[in-house]
Amino acid sequence: MPDDVPPPVHLDEVVEGLAENSALPPEFVRRLLVHRRGHGGVARRTDLSDGVIAEIIALDDHRLIHALALNRRLPHAFRMTLAEHPDATIRAAVVVGADGGAPRELFERLLGDSDPGVREYLAQSDHVPEDLRARQAADPEPRVRVALAQWWTQAPEAVRRLLLTDRENVVRAAACATYYRHLPHPVPPADLLPALLTDPVTRAGAVRHCTLDAVSARRLAGDRDPEVREEVAGHPDLPALLRDDLAGDPVPQVRLRIFARQDTPEPVRAAIHARLLSEVPARDWLSDHQGDLQEDALERQIMSEMARLQLRTLRLPWVTADPLPHVDSPYACFRASAARSTGLPAPVVARLLGDEDSSVRTTMALHAPGGIDAATAERIDRTYRPEKKTRWRPADDLPLPADVLRRLATDPDPRMRQLAPRDPSLPAELLHRLAADPDATVRQAVVAHPRFPPLALVRLLADPSDRVAAAAAAHPGLPHAHMDRILTLAGL
Repeated sequence: MPDDVPPPVHLDEVVEGLAENSALPPEFVRRLLVHRRGHGGVARRTDLSDGVIAEIIALDDHRLIHALALNRRLPHAFRMTLAEHPDATIRAAVVVGADGGAPRELFERLLGDSDPGVREYLAQSDHVPEDLRARQAADPEPRVRVALAQWWTQAPEAVRRLLLTDRENVVRAAACATYYRHLPHPVPPADLLPALLTDPVTRAGAVRHCTLDAVSARRLAGDRDPEVREEVAGHPDLPALLRDDLAGDPVPQVRLRIFARQDTPEPVRAAIHARLLSEVPARDWLSDHQGDLQEDALERQIMSEMARLQLRTLRLPWVTADPLPHVDSPYACFRASAARSTGLPAPVVARLLGDEDSSVRTTMALHAPGGIDAATAERIDRTYRPEKKTRWRPADDLPLPADVLRRLATDPDPRMRQLAPRDPSLPAELLHRLAADPDATVRQAVVAHPRFPPLALVRLLADPSDRVAAAAAAHPGLPHAHMDRILTLAGL
């Protein structure tokens, strides 16, 4: 390491980054096995030899063995060995790591595991043979049956029947729910629907599968469970009078379902929209009032905030199917739904690409017939304002050309500078400039560039940001001499 480069500030993170380096020589991999800090990343490598795997198992270090069990490239013989490990968390990790490459005998062995947590992971796995997975409908532990009901949505009818008629409330509720872990959602057998509607724990999940007459609609619309009323509010058989009654429901999610209906009169829809927005708490309401709110008031605030997010992300297929009447809707979610249509006239596309709402602009850009030009793609990404935290950005699906990316290397906005390293031929002077960028997220983005200069990598090992330093250590272009220096500094 050059004399003018200080040692890493975040040595442990740098060592972890080195453990992920695809160019790490085998002798260095072995030196990492005795590292007792970090997350055992070396055991997740895809190039581990049988000898190194055996050494990891012999060391009996929980972090290393747990990471090894999760390794999807682990040879079957070693996975079978770990299936007998005395630690249940290791055996559960074996299930997670067995992503389709494991033979039947592994699942047969773990199906009778003494720990319910291990069996619960099996119930969640689509890689377990169907006949073995079906046995879990009779597992003695309710949480295993709950997992099976929620994750195996397309189980054979015999299995679904067992779960829908289970003696435990939590299992029946999971089997007949409004939300599942996988699509498509299951449809309960028609002959079970009367009992499912009678049962309080399955009623909400059964509503969407029933035909509502006037009597049943009235009864269910007055149910004490707001989830039942929410499902009734979205049911196509809902009478108009009950629809208008539910438009004033105290629970915002119920009103939101009425808002989203095609048959809702516009004055009713507008009133719901205004009320939903008026109930949204201030942005910092939770931190400002933490400890001051009663439990029921806190719940109402949370429900209102959730309804706001649901309103913003609502996409309506019936609007997409007939978009033109809604391209000038006062509701952003309607305009975004219209923008999902691929048959819009060019003037409408242009108008939606310039919409005041980020979600509408972005949706239109992603569905524009024939794509969009580079200037529009850049504008869409630059003005993107996600509703919730996400790593995705429009440029991931609307890639920018090299000349734009090179210009963005000197953009005032660090978020846009992060895009510059997506040019695989980015000139060396721009790589050096970005490596010295004052924003850590930009340095982290550029350090992954395949042509990143080795000397710059060495300097970034001492970066004040642990993420940047770890990314530099993980780069395959890092010289072996500096890999050795890192391990030596760590006492390995």
